Amino acid sequence: MTTTAYRTCPLCEAACGLTLTLNDHNRVTSVRGDNQDPFSQGFLCPKGASLGQLDEDPDRLTTPLVRKGDQWREVGWDEAFRVVEAGIREVIDTHGRQALALYFGNPTYHTMAGFMYRQALTEISGTRNIYSAATADQMPKHVSCGLMFGDPFAVAVPDLDRTDYLLVLGANPMVSNGSLCVAPDFPRRLKDLRKRGGKLVVIDPRRTRTAEVADEHNFIQPGTDPFLLFGIVNTLFTEHLVKAGDTVSGVEVAGIEELRRMAEEFPSELVAPICKVPAETIRRLARELSSAPTAAVYARIGTCTAEFGTLAQWLVDAINVLTGNFDKAGGVMFAKTAALEIFRTGQPFSTGKFRSRVRGLPEVNGELPVATLADEIETPGEGQVRALLAIAGNPVLSAPNGPRLDPALANLDMMVCVDPYLNETTKHADVILPPPRMLQSAHWDFLVQIIMVRNYARYSEPVLPLRPDQYHEHDILARLFLILAGMGADTGADTAHEMVVGQLLEGLTSAPGSPVAGTDPAELRAGLEGTGPDLFLDALLKFGGYGLTLDSVRKQPHGIDLGPLQPRFHELVCTASGKLELAPAALVDDVERLRARMKRPSPELVLIGRRHLRSNNSWLHNVPALVGGSNRCTLQINPADVARYGLGAHALIRSATGELEVTLEPVDSIMPGVVSLPHGWGHDGTTQSVAAKEPGVNVNTLTGDTAVDTPSGNAILNGVPVTISPLLTE
Repeated sequence: MTTTAYRTCPLCEAACGLTLTLNDHNRVTSVRGDNQDPFSQGFLCPKGASLGQLDEDPDRLTTPLVRKGDQWREVGWDEAFRVVEAGIREVIDTHGRQALALYFGNPTYHTMAGFMYRQALTEISGTRNIYSAATADQMPKHVSCGLMFGDPFAVAVPDLDRTDYLLVLGANPMVSNGSLCVAPDFPRRLKDLRKRGGKLVVIDPRRTRTAEVADEHNFIQPGTDPFLLFGIVNTLFTEHLVKAGDTVSGVEVAGIEELRRMAEEFPSELVAPICKVPAETIRRLARELSSAPTAAVYARIGTCTAEFGTLAQWLVDAINVLTGNFDKAGGVMFAKTAALEIFRTGQPFSTGKFRSRVRGLPEVNGELPVATLADEIETPGEGQVRALLAIAGNPVLSAPNGPRLDPALANLDMMVCVDPYLNETTKHADVILPPPRMLQSAHWDFLVQIIMVRNYARYSEPVLPLRPDQYHEHDILARLFLILAGMGADTGADTAHEMVVGQLLEGLTSAPGSPVAGTDPAELRAGLEGTGPDLFLDALLKFGGYGLTLDSVRKQPHGIDLGPLQPRFHELVCTASGKLELAPAALVDDVERLRARMKRPSPELVLIGRRHLRSNNSWLHNVPALVGGSNRCTLQINPADVARYGLGAHALIRSATGELEVTLEPVDSIMPGVVSLPHGWGHDGTTQSVAAKEPGVNVNTLTGDTAVDTPSGNAILNGVPVTISPLLTE
């Protein structure tokens, strides 16, 4: 006897619908794309096809672990939380709340529990030492959107299914299926773009899979994207190609003249030798963007995790505005989520409300750069981090100069991890609290909905029940919340759930202009269904604008098509001026760094990252089907560089931070002077049996943590200067 279940794939941002078949032992026997899903329409990638194997991974932890010395012992949940409380309380009582740090990994953005409790944990912790994967990934986009539009979560995405021209920089959606741009079956959408007579242009130091299907691909010197983009802006102005009017969607545009003056310093002839894109190509791209019926510029992680990440993201949206393609069908637009967008404060964005203790780096979006976490742990003094709560993250592999964190974490007085694996980071924990399997949890991706190329919603019921000895992820986070609140390790999780939902309802009923302003919160609470995150979701759906409820989304397991994107920038803008700011002061000031870069020669050899179709983050390397083939930890290098440096099959690569012995993969798809190593590898000290057999090397041994993108604090992981030499043993 078999059963069928429908599920949103939780492994990346694409939000594909899946059809799962389970046998009478509750084992997944097949995973197919859900043909009835209106958004993904049956698409399935290798990661999604392996969901059953990943979910049933025998190396996943199922019971809390407590460490004493080098020994781990399994304990019950109540004992585990008491150990957590004793350790955290001792640190706070002795050294104060600033001695506590919280780190949130990538999966916390994509689980219901993570969305419900991330802000709650941050606020109740009372510490400024908040860190996440965002400052090793997308923070430049949030900062540029915050400075231009007032809202750091107002991220415009290409209206992919209606555009006539798409310029892609530093992204490989044929492999990633989109990032900060949710478009399941991105490959089909790109092919459809070309079928309807549109054009796809890719700018990337590698001839990626996306570049291979494009109409045009141009190499670019890593880290120099703002020079290319400024060259395009310069051409738009000098050739009178600007289409922007005084307003966009009824919102006044400010700063056009100031942007024009700045762009005068970056003519195509001057920037071409720096970015290594020919001047005539730069001018032609500007003309094509302006003359296309509709066009969109999309840039992603290759541009974010670089020296000038925020400037690049700013200029991307500036070009979309200047060419008349902002908040317009076929250009770039803003999704409208099914659930109430409580992360939108309506207050003008600002940074630097506080600064890090050691390096004085400014806060952004309520957190500090992960690049300074090791500083805060290692440096003695008042406020030194002595305890860490890490949720769903492996910063030893993912953070810049990750190996520096390895000994730093070992010296903490207390470390608690919520994680399903004993890995390179969690091995230092005093307590590991494992969440249940993915198929045992409901799924609704709150934040992914703000970056979809079509308005859509889908709720996934738990496929499998919890065993009596398991804890829901939201109950784990709830009890951690109660410990930090001083309410004791033995307080029931439902107390925290009611507190968080109560705070939400208090906010809704007291907010000016709210449709329930003045209503008794108890009355609203009585009308909600579910427990934990379901309760939270039901509240947000009822006030989300589409007339949905938890019950209604449950009844449509294949998902709900909420229609194409509509102009809505006027709803989102919340700058202090009330205008779209094309020349925010903080970014105008940061252009000085770009001017200084113009005077520096380019390094002889630089390192960039690489994304694999069968990989996303380090935790996907323990499934046999996802390890092997092209998913290998090799250093891609142009054959000309192999000959130039006299290399064999292996080499020694060095940066200012560290060195690695690497296996070479000579390919002509990477430009000379650039080498590429994928992230998420370097498995060491893990009980993940498959990953341990194919450990690879940690690319973040080579990335530094002393320099960051100034406006955002984001780590610089691409365009890292390196040297390479033959191994003496070859």
